[in-house]
Amino acid sequence: MNYRMILFVISRILLVEGALLLLPMVVALIYGEAVQPFLIPTILLLAVGSVMGLCRPRQTSIYARDGMAVVALAWILLSVFGALPFYLSGSMESFVDCIFETVSGFTTTGATILTEVESLDRSILFWRSFTHWVGGMGVLMFVMAILPMSDGHGMHLLRAEVPGPSVGKLVSRMGDTAKILYSIYLVMTIIEVVLLVAGGMPLFDSLIHSFGSAGTGGFSNRNLSVGAYDNAYFDIVIGVFMLLFGVNFNLYYFLLVRRFRDVFHSEELRVYLGIVAVAVLCIAINILHLYDSFAESLRYAFFQVSSIITTTGYATTDFNLWPTFSKTVLVVLMFIGASAGSTAGGIKVARLVILGKASLSDMRKMLHPNAISTVRFEGKPLGEKNVRSVHLFLTVYLLVFALSCLLVSLDEFDLVTTFTAVTTCINNVGPGLEMVGPMGNFSAFSAASKLLLSFDMLVGRLEIFPMLLLFAPSIWKRKLPAKRPQPQGPAGL
Repeated sequence: MNYRMILFVISRILLVEGALLLLPMVVALIYGEAVQPFLIPTILLLAVGSVMGLCRPRQTSIYARDGMAVVALAWILLSVFGALPFYLSGSMESFVDCIFETVSGFTTTGATILTEVESLDRSILFWRSFTHWVGGMGVLMFVMAILPMSDGHGMHLLRAEVPGPSVGKLVSRMGDTAKILYSIYLVMTIIEVVLLVAGGMPLFDSLIHSFGSAGTGGFSNRNLSVGAYDNAYFDIVIGVFMLLFGVNFNLYYFLLVRRFRDVFHSEELRVYLGIVAVAVLCIAINILHLYDSFAESLRYAFFQVSSIITTTGYATTDFNLWPTFSKTVLVVLMFIGASAGSTAGGIKVARLVILGKASLSDMRKMLHPNAISTVRFEGKPLGEKNVRSVHLFLTVYLLVFALSCLLVSLDEFDLVTTFTAVTTCINNVGPGLEMVGPMGNFSAFSAASKLLLSFDMLVGRLEIFPMLLLFAPSIWKRKLPAKRPQPQGPAGL
């Protein structure tokens, strides 16, 4: 374990967070609000980051376990420091609530303990939603995009943070890859802001909802979320952009460099859009009796499907009142999530496609034991290691999910509330059903459950293993034990 390098990288991350807090400070000055809730954490972050940065590493190499530790520790520290503005402003009385809200922001979950948000200072609302935008593409990705870092360790950091079964470089240098992805991310966000302002939404509201849909987070400055506007144009713009931010960002780069064939032949993209189309149609038909026309039911179905499959969590209606079939479809979409390499949460479409193909391959082998069956994804054969990693992810995911449900059930809430609360947190969705529905919140949960659900949000955002490996003693050893030579058996065995 390269402790010096870990401290050095985390120091840079804390310095960047301190710089980011200047933005809500500017908002506070514009609206004549208190700047102390942001000034104090900024000074603290700059001081701590500077002191940690004095420990210059002798070796700058970071390996897989170092990358896991950096990412997990960085996200925990970011959440703790990021919670200070909420606490210092008096927006929330309990620091546990502040931690929950901040983790929900950075992990782009959108779950909240707030019962009323419109009375909060605009600077607090800005910081609350801005955490979505920063956390959407990844905090370390943001740091790599603006600060020079050795490509020797960039890939391990990226693999530990970016959601999806596999991560690769778009160009030869990791830092350039980060710049390209964040440039695309920024331009798409600006386009959405412009379109919302053009439709009549105030600039501040447009920024808030663009941050939320870009990071697929879902924090709003309105108590009724996007439904407060009751505007079909806003529903369509935000709904479309939620879907766009749920697409693998590599495909946007391919469009820019005119690799259209790679985009149109993307297997994951076709399945993702197919799931959306089927879900929208099924729900629109199922809720038709609740609305005046099929066009209206289609509008609400499209927005809610876009919001849930991309794990954004915005709402234009209380879908908790929809028929059981529609609610079941939405819960299934919570687990599926959007594309790998997007800002969305969930298991990811890519993993489910690979799992389905691997299952079919195994069944063929049962019928034809001597047949050679290869699992292919995006036109390329997958190695046994890739398929095994998908099975491992799903196995550990289900174990963490089941244990979390068991522990949260100690709060003695109903089964649907408990089940969907864990579902929405570990998949970074936001709203669930019953008490945690789109018009509800997580304020009634105990402090212990809020901390556990915060852990689940981090587990879901960081693809499980970085957070769990923090509890493995072997990861903290300076050197991994050398492998013992294996005894050689007889030839041919």
